[in-house]
Amino acid sequence: MKNHLFYGDNLEVLRRYVADESVDLVYLDPPFNSDQSYNVLFKDKSGKRAAAQEQAFKDTWKWDQHTASLYEQTVEKGAGDVSDVLRAFRTFLGESDLMAYIVMMAPRLMELHRTLKPTGSLYLHCDPTASHYLKVLLDAVFTDGMFRSEIIWRRTNSHNKTTTQYGPIHDTILFYSKSNDFVFHPGTRPYSKAYIEDRFKWNDANGRYQLNYLTGPGIRHGESGSLWRGFNPTSAGRHWAIPRSLRKFLANGGDGMGSIDQLESLLAQDLIVFPKKQGGQPMYKQYVGDGVPYQDLWVYQPNTKGVLFDSDECIDQDVKYLEDEDERSEYPTQKPQGLLARILTTSSDPNDVVLDPFCGCGTTVIQAQAMGRRWIGIDITHHSVGHIKQRLLDAYGDDVRTSYEVIGEPTDLEGARSLADQDKFQFQAWALGLVGARTESSNKKGADRGIDGKSIFFDGQGKTQEIIFSVKGGHLKATDLRDLKGVVGREKAAIGVLISMENPTRDMRKEAATGEVYENEWGKYPKWQLLTIEDLLNGKQLERPPVRQLDATFKRAPKARTETASQLRFDEE
Repeated sequence: MKNHLFYGDNLEVLRRYVADESVDLVYLDPPFNSDQSYNVLFKDKSGKRAAAQEQAFKDTWKWDQHTASLYEQTVEKGAGDVSDVLRAFRTFLGESDLMAYIVMMAPRLMELHRTLKPTGSLYLHCDPTASHYLKVLLDAVFTDGMFRSEIIWRRTNSHNKTTTQYGPIHDTILFYSKSNDFVFHPGTRPYSKAYIEDRFKWNDANGRYQLNYLTGPGIRHGESGSLWRGFNPTSAGRHWAIPRSLRKFLANGGDGMGSIDQLESLLAQDLIVFPKKQGGQPMYKQYVGDGVPYQDLWVYQPNTKGVLFDSDECIDQDVKYLEDEDERSEYPTQKPQGLLARILTTSSDPNDVVLDPFCGCGTTVIQAQAMGRRWIGIDITHHSVGHIKQRLLDAYGDDVRTSYEVIGEPTDLEGARSLADQDKFQFQAWALGLVGARTESSNKKGADRGIDGKSIFFDGQGKTQEIIFSVKGGHLKATDLRDLKGVVGREKAAIGVLISMENPTRDMRKEAATGEVYENEWGKYPKWQLLTIEDLLNGKQLERPPVRQLDATFKRAPKARTETASQLRFDEE
C-alpha cells in the first residue's frame, strides 16, 4: 500500500482518516522545542512576562474560547482517568498557556492510543521541564501500567545557560506500549574495550570468553533443581539456569530438552568448566556477544574513539545530535535519523506502519522509508509538507513519488484559490513547494524584503547562485514583475521567478521576454520567468540549471490531493 503524507490539523486527520488499531508504532515530537524553556508558559508572581517570551509564544498555545471548548469536550469524552487528570491540572495550573498546551495534547494522545494495534508502542519526545505533566497524562491515557521507559537523549554538546541551572543538554523520550504483548527487540552497542580486556581473559576456538554462573537465585522443585554430576544447586539456594547465549549450541535451541540434557550437551561441547575448589559451582563459557542491548541513556560522548571494543566509533555515535552532518536542514529542532533508527529497530518490524503526527521536517518519514516500514506523516504547515517531499525526492529519486500520496493539498485551481483566501503564507509555502523552493518570508509585514522564496544551486565553479521567487495569490499588478527585477538586482541573484494565481498580462509577458539569460556550462536559462498555479498543477516547472552538486535549498538527504472522510485501513493489503 502507499504511504500517506497529510497536510492539516493532526487531530482532525486522526479522527477522519486513521482507523482503530491500524498503526504499529507512533513517534511524536510536539512543537515545543528544547531551545525554548517551558517556564515561559508560567506567569511570574506579578502576573507579567517578558515581551520576548510573549512574542515567542504569540501564535502557539493560549487559553481562549477554543481551548475551553476543547477542554470540555475532552473531559466529557475521556471518562475516568483522563478526565480526572485534566481537572486536577486545571486546578493546579489554572487557565494558563501550559494548561492550553496540555488540553491540546490530551485528545491527540487519546486518538493515537486508539489507532495503535494491541502490539503497538508510542514514543513521546519532549523537553524535561514539561515531561512530568505529559507523563501523568500518558499514564491516564494508557492505564494499567503500560509505561515502559523514560529515555534520556543528549541533544547538544554543551550549554552556557548555567547561571541558575546546570547546562540543559538532554531531551526526554517517554515510551509506552498498548499492552503487555508488544513488539520489542532492541539492538546493541559495542562493549567498552576496557570491559572486554578486563573480564574476557581466555580464548578458545569460539573466541574470547569469561566464566559465569550456570545457576540462578532461588530454589526450583523440578528438573532445574535436581542433582547433576555431584552438584546440588538446591543446597546453595539456587537452580540450573541455562543462559540464552548458549542456546545456539543446543539442538533446536534447546526446545524439548530438559535441564539435565542441556547441561550434558553443553559439557560435551567443552562449554562448561568444573570448579577446582571444594564447594564451588560449575561455570559456563560466556563469549563476547553482539554488544550491550540498548539502555535508557542514549548519550553520545564526543572524543571517545578508540574506547569501544572492535569499533572505531564514539560512544553512542549512532544517536549523535546533529551538528554539521549532511542530513541537517534548516529546522532547528530536527532530530537525527540515527535516533529514529533505534526506535524503529526496537519497536517495529519491516512493513509495519509508523505514524508521526507532528512530522515537521520529516525525519521519521525518511527513516521509515529507509528501513522498509510503511508510514503516515501529518503536519499543519505546507512548508513542512513541501520540505518532506523534497527530502524524499533527494534521498530516493523520482521513483519515490509513486510510493506515497499527499492528502489535504490543493489539487486544482479552486483548492488553490481557497487556500490563498484562507492563509496567504500557507499558500506561498505550498506554491513554493511545487518548485522545490523554500519560504523566505515571515508573518511580519516587510520582513521578507520583497522575497517570498529562494532556491540555491551551484555554478560550474562551485559558487552558490540564487533563484528569487515572488508569489502572488491575489490580483496581479504590472509593477509586481518590476518589483521582482529590483529585488533580483539588489540580491545579485541569477534568476527571478514570479508565481501567480492570475495569468500575467501580455505586457508582463513581453517585459519578461527581454532575452536576458543566466548562462553557465550547462546551458542558458531565462533570467525572468512567469509561472501560473495552473502551469504548475499541470506539471510545468521552471527552467533552471541541473543539480550537479549539493542543492542547498533543502539539504539533500543521502541517497539511499483532497480525499473523502472514509477511514483508511493502513494495515490491510
